[in-house]
Amino acid sequence: MELLHLKKLDLANKKVLIRCDFNVPMDEFGNIADDRRIRSAIATINYCLDLDCAVILASHLGRPKGQIVEKYRLAPVARRLQQLLKRHVTLAKDVVGEDAMQKAKDLCRHEVLLLENLRFEPGETKDDEELSKKLASMAEFYVNDAFGVSHRAHASVHGITKFFDNEHKAAGFLLEREIQYFSKLMNNPVRPFAAIIGGSKVSGKLEALVNLLPRVDKVFIGGGMAFTFLKQMGYEIGASLVEDDLLDEAQNIMDEAKRLGVKFYLPVDVIAAEKFSEDAVSKIVTSQEIPQKWMGLDIGPATVRLYREALNDVQTVLWNGPMGVYEMEKFARGSSKIAHFVADTYATTVVGGGDTADLVKRVGVDEDISFISTGGGASLELLEGKVLPGVEPLMVKITEKED
Repeated sequence: MELLHLKKLDLANKKVLIRCDFNVPMDEFGNIADDRRIRSAIATINYCLDLDCAVILASHLGRPKGQIVEKYRLAPVARRLQQLLKRHVTLAKDVVGEDAMQKAKDLCRHEVLLLENLRFEPGETKDDEELSKKLASMAEFYVNDAFGVSHRAHASVHGITKFFDNEHKAAGFLLEREIQYFSKLMNNPVRPFAAIIGGSKVSGKLEALVNLLPRVDKVFIGGGMAFTFLKQMGYEIGASLVEDDLLDEAQNIMDEAKRLGVKFYLPVDVIAAEKFSEDAVSKIVTSQEIPQKWMGLDIGPATVRLYREALNDVQTVLWNGPMGVYEMEKFARGSSKIAHFVADTYATTVVGGGDTADLVKRVGVDEDISFISTGGGASLELLEGKVLPGVEPLMVKITEKED
């Protein structure tokens, strides 16, 4: 998949609108808890500024649902951008209102304007053409560097691309890097290639699993989703999370793995607890012997050893989804140990955004992972083999390349 390249645009002295993903976590005091998504956009922003551009930045934060919600204003993002860019960042009072339009019109080269939260506009999530048109009118060029929302057909991601031809739109460096990593993973990985798939539900990862099976050599299952497979195998899983309507699908996946010669690993032991709580009584039990009314909340030490042993020879690792309830310290050990092992391996390691990205940062091994995606939902849809609505308009078509 080849994308319209930012470096091929004639940007010098022009006005450019960059769709970024500044949807960062905030603490209870309104401070940014993790600025990785902001830092990830800096290379694209600086490239445009170095070409004497006037730069307009657009992003959403949280889910205000088309209403102006004070806690979702982008003032903290503007302050952090100022620190990282080492220049003044003007924050508009609205998105496409009088203030934003005037500030965009008056913006001079080397200046940076940040629009207010895109999702304050009800038309953003509806891919509203009028909103797309107003956003497009602010600049001569459009750059999408927001991988984390590129699986959404929103006005600032999808609709806006209709108002720019291929000489006036492109993918930013972050978006391009994300697509390149996942394309290589899915089409030309260095083998053996292992996928570690966790999280709470099979339903959320079903399509990704089906699409991954023909491409990988080994699959390691963890998290709540493991119990649907274990129940299908006839094991006693107690009160563990299970999706009874997907038992047949779980069997189909195991059968397909066997048919393809893919090694399919499930937990051999778990940390079980009486209730979903940090102070719950817990114990290590085999996967076949989870007591009634108890629930499995983490993979056990034998599973950690098994997974580590089986991961020893792999050259590429994709990890999407934690191995247990990592938010509770008591049930984070399995995920933590796997994170340390993945970080220490010499394999190419890719973490698929969302909870897994949060996990490796908590454990402190994020610097040792080859690539951490900035988008959980977007990366999952790529693994499912889908073309993202925000990426498709930026793809170089075969006929264009031939011309």
